[in-house]
This record gives sequence, structure tokens and C-alpha cells, in this order.
Amino acid sequence: MNTKTMEGLVGARTNMNLMNTPMRVFKEARRKGDTATMERAMGYVGEFSDKAEEYKAEADKGMEEEAREEREKAKLQREEAIRKRREEREKLEERIEENRNADTNTDTVEISEEGKVLLKDNMDSGSTDSDEIKMDAVKEPVTYTKIGEMVPSEQDASISVSV
Repeated sequence: MNTKTMEGLVGARTNMNLMNTPMRVFKEARRKGDTATMERAMGYVGEFSDKAEEYKAEADKGMEEEAREEREKAKLQREEAIRKRREEREKLEERIEENRNADTNTDTVEISEEGKVLLKDNMDSGSTDSDEIKMDAVKEPVTYTKIGEMVPSEQDASISVSV
């Protein structure tokens, strides 16, 4: 709570409480018919009432300042949240773009049955080097992205290599 607000609220309440005593004196004097005491008591009531109004005005100013500060704080928080969302969206778009590029830049190779026969014939015909190509069981072609993730093959493109 703002200092002005607290000071204004406390001052206004104190002066309103202080106003009770001269009001009781005024009522007592009115019952007795003492107009001089009534006038004096009403003078005190007026003073306390005026001071309470001044403190009320100060409390109002303090509350306005506090509300303004809260609005500014909320505005800064909204701007920060918007900035963070933009950054997250940009990062997400970059990752999506990388994945799109990775998908479009990959090639798949499928060896035909004729190529497999030729490869097997070449293997049998002679080379016993340690660099010998070993033929694995035939599996579906696998495609990898730039970051090394496996992408399932959706394309039915085939390349035949004839020697």
C-alpha cells in the first residue's frame, strides 16, 4: 500500500473519531439550551471534518498513484509475456523449417532385384578383402533427418542401378 494512501486513511479515520467528542458536547449543550457551547462544539466539529476531508483527498491521490503503478506493472508483465511467446514461436518455426529442409534434402535408394543378383555375383566372384561388402537382410529403406532422427519412408521412388 502506498504511503500517501495509508497516511490519508489513518488521518481521516482519526479525525472522524475525534469529531465524536465535540458532537456529544453539542448534543448535551442543545439539550441544556447553551448556544455558546453549541457554537464552540460545532467549530471543533467543523475543524475535524475539514481535516478529515483533507486526509480523504490525500488518500484518494495515493490510491490513484497506486492504481497507475499497478497498471504500468501489468502492462510490463503483458509485454514480457508477449515477448516470450514470440521467442518461443520463432524457435518452434525454426525447428519446423529445419525439419522441412531435412525432409526435402534426403534421398532414398532402393536396390532392385537385378542389382541384388549382380551384387551377389560380384561378391562371389572374388574379392576376399577385409573391405568386403556384406549383404544384410533386405529391409524397408530408412531415411534420416539432419539431426539423426529416423523418418518413415512415404515415397515410392526407386532408383535402379545397372552395370
